[in-house]
Amino acid sequence: MHTETLQCIVLSTMDYGDSDRIASLFSLEHGKIKGFARSARKSRKRFGAALESFARIDVQVRLKEGLCSLQQAGIRNIYPQIRSNLDCIALALYACELTDAITPEGVPLPRLFRLFSAYLDRMDSTGASEQDRRFFEINLLNILGYRPTLEECASCGTIFGNSGAVMAACGQLSCRNCRDSGAVISHAALRFLQGCLRTGTFGLLAADAESLSQAGSLLDAAIAHHTGRQMKSADFLRQLSDHGNIRT
Repeated sequence: MHTETLQCIVLSTMDYGDSDRIASLFSLEHGKIKGFARSARKSRKRFGAALESFARIDVQVRLKEGLCSLQQAGIRNIYPQIRSNLDCIALALYACELTDAITPEGVPLPRLFRLFSAYLDRMDSTGASEQDRRFFEINLLNILGYRPTLEECASCGTIFGNSGAVMAACGQLSCRNCRDSGAVISHAALRFLQGCLRTGTFGLLAADAESLSQAGSLLDAAIAHHTGRQMKSADFLRQLSDHGNIRT
């Protein structure tokens, strides 16, 4: 067992006993880890408000297989503007739950950590955005090797043209010759997602409402396929979107 100081984003926490906490953290150095924080709910000196969901922190950890030991933590960014807005809170918690559900434990993913950090920074400065959410999702899937093929038919290899593609329930895309039923994903929606992968920066692309909706349907299907479960935060986001709270 050895001690390191890691840069982390807090994915979730769970109270344990009278004063302890168990935390799921996404670290720059080691990817997702789980840690036990003894007396975290009583010790303001060692943890303070650091173990709050989507806080970005520096945490001193005794690393070991299974549950690590969290010694103390300090806040880098608590994202106060996100915490002042319900839509932003919902999106940030969704990003945390998605990352927790889809990433393996103990596998360093520095590109994903930087993407996640950039997403929180962006939301803290500009607010809640459906386009930013979808930008985060397609890049997350790409980093993990899970993204659907956006350029050509998964069955025959035909390049998608102006007619777009047809989607299977798992998020796989086929040309119209290989699949005659399913949700249509337009050429414009595919170009938006391809652009998200090329630019690597939030806020540089725009999509019309229909293209954004189709891109979202594709990403929702791909994510559900790879996580294998329905996420509670996604249901809450759907309710907010239905009421038009989150801007496109």
